[in-house]
Amino acid sequence: MDASRVELLQRMPVFGALSERALNLLVEKSRRLDVGAGQYFFREGDEARSMYVIETGRAIVTRQWQGREIELNRFGPGDCFGEMALMDLHPRSASVRALEPCLAIEFGPDEMLHLYEVDLEQYALLQMNLGRELSRRLRATDELLFRAAMGEMPTAPPALR
Repeated sequence: MDASRVELLQRMPVFGALSERALNLLVEKSRRLDVGAGQYFFREGDEARSMYVIETGRAIVTRQWQGREIELNRFGPGDCFGEMALMDLHPRSASVRALEPCLAIEFGPDEMLHLYEVDLEQYALLQMNLGRELSRRLRATDELLFRAAMGEMPTAPPALR
């Protein structure tokens, strides 16, 4: 087992309260992904199949708008992104590009199915955690939309963390 990866996940709210056994099961089945600086984890509109946890490096989240790339957020070690893919299976809503070389853990439906088959309770807890993370991000986005509607457009993308 890769203890450093399990320790990283234990510090993240998305994996909060999951047992060490469940985290080991997820890490065992996960893929390690090296993404070079300037390369994309995925692009807006791509098929969505996985979520990612950054172990090292930094990445930027962007969307295209009228021919321009607009920054939405930045991620670093211990951050996760792409979790909507595990919930709704819709195409990617944004692009994520490495700002510097990144090492990441990739989790997809196979890892989720394996956890479901082995430990339904831990699977349900992970699903709840993913829902909480999505709700937290939705609340932050709602606040931005409200402020924009009130004429308080921020000048720089806020951290959604």
